[in-house]
Amino acid sequence: MIIKSSDYAISAVKEEQYPKDNLPEIALAGRSNVGKSSLINSLLGRKNLARTSSQPGKTQTLNFYVVNQDFYLVDVPGYGYAKVSQVQRQKFGEMIQDYLETRENLQGLILLTDSRHEPTKDDVAMYNYALYLNLPILVICTKIDKVKKSQENKVIANLNKKLDLAYDNVSVLTYSAVKKTHVKEVWDWIEQNL
Repeated sequence: MIIKSSDYAISAVKEEQYPKDNLPEIALAGRSNVGKSSLINSLLGRKNLARTSSQPGKTQTLNFYVVNQDFYLVDVPGYGYAKVSQVQRQKFGEMIQDYLETRENLQGLILLTDSRHEPTKDDVAMYNYALYLNLPILVICTKIDKVKKSQENKVIANLNKKLDLAYDNVSVLTYSAVKKTHVKEVWDWIEQNL
């Protein structure tokens, strides 16, 4: 995909605040600090469009990024961050659930997991939830540049232990925002699902 334009459009916490232009949307979900902002920036060839932070739990709204005036990438708040209160966590959960269950423009979900670790309980829950919603799913194992070459096959094997990947609507890729590993393949998946 050729990126002609990409911009931050809006942040939302409820349906009334979502964009009203009916463009298709691809959501990005994953635990706090898994690399959603880095993925967005590297896909769009921008340095600081989505703000990255070493401090987890920074994204607390649904952030809509408009690409080529054709569709949105939607950054969903990270889950599993312990320092956020139980009440706040529940609010995030409800916000994400409302969005994923009611948004007709939603065409697919990119679920990010960290290559260096097995998927967490929260990753498994989000994956199963997306399956339940019958969304096309792209599981991306981020930070693959931090894994030894000899261990790369183990990343997918670990994923397979925790997630049942044998569905027609599920694809899996490794990814490095630093080395731009599999950028083209991510765009191919996005284009196919828009």
